[in-house]
Amino acid sequence: MFPWNFGFHWSEGNLIFLGAFYCVVAVVAATVIAAVMRARRSVEAGRGEEVRWHAEFHDLPARDRQCRHMLTGELAYRECPNAFDCRHCETHARLVQSRPVVAEQGADEKDILGMEFPLDRLYHRGHTWVKAEPDGTVTIGLDGLGRRLVGKPDVLELPTPGTRLRTNGTGWRLCKNGAEIRVLSPVDGEVTEAWGAGLGGILRVKPDGKAFDFRHLLVPAEIRPWLLREMERLQLALSGEGIPTIADGGVPVDDIAAQYPDSDWDAVCGEMFLQG
Repeated sequence: MFPWNFGFHWSEGNLIFLGAFYCVVAVVAATVIAAVMRARRSVEAGRGEEVRWHAEFHDLPARDRQCRHMLTGELAYRECPNAFDCRHCETHARLVQSRPVVAEQGADEKDILGMEFPLDRLYHRGHTWVKAEPDGTVTIGLDGLGRRLVGKPDVLELPTPGTRLRTNGTGWRLCKNGAEIRVLSPVDGEVTEAWGAGLGGILRVKPDGKAFDFRHLLVPAEIRPWLLREMERLQLALSGEGIPTIADGGVPVDDIAAQYPDSDWDAVCGEMFLQG
């Protein structure tokens, strides 16, 4: 059917076939080229981390993409269509507006399953906390479960001052038991300080604009149901080794990774830190 084939003869049927074939090739090539160019523009515009996060989010199991409003019972079931970025979610805005008291319910409990979750800060689903400071900056660190997951990191790579962070992009990196972990940034902003080697990393960040937008972060009323669900996810991730996180009446051990060095910690941390 092609001119280079032996015995090929030009005919009306062959012309139609070749025309259709090369049209399809041209459309596929144009689509691939356009996708490559869009990806390149995104990277050049500083959106590479955003593209990466959306790809990883859609690789997560459906049970791990559930809407935060399932935690408070406001919705029976809903998968988040915005990759956990509630700042662009009409449903989130509507529910918050219709039930403003939800954010205050249960706000008197800061110790959950033996882990401290102070109420003077907000929480990201990638296991970081965000504390607003009087000067308009925020301090960021690993939450109680995140710290117990990694204990004392084997390697810690903190960003240098001046590094720009994007919500759900890479905040900082650490290694534990051979697992390379990308801690997701809970905010947009510029790093001004980085320290806390023994705590898994702490950053001070100033906003891109006049102030931070915290609508995507979990409020006190959501912390307990979220953490209980996270403990279930952890147990599932470690199911090959039994249920190692429950000890002393339900309190997770201080350094879960150190207690189970033979576990597939790369897979466990990938699951818990939303790496896809």
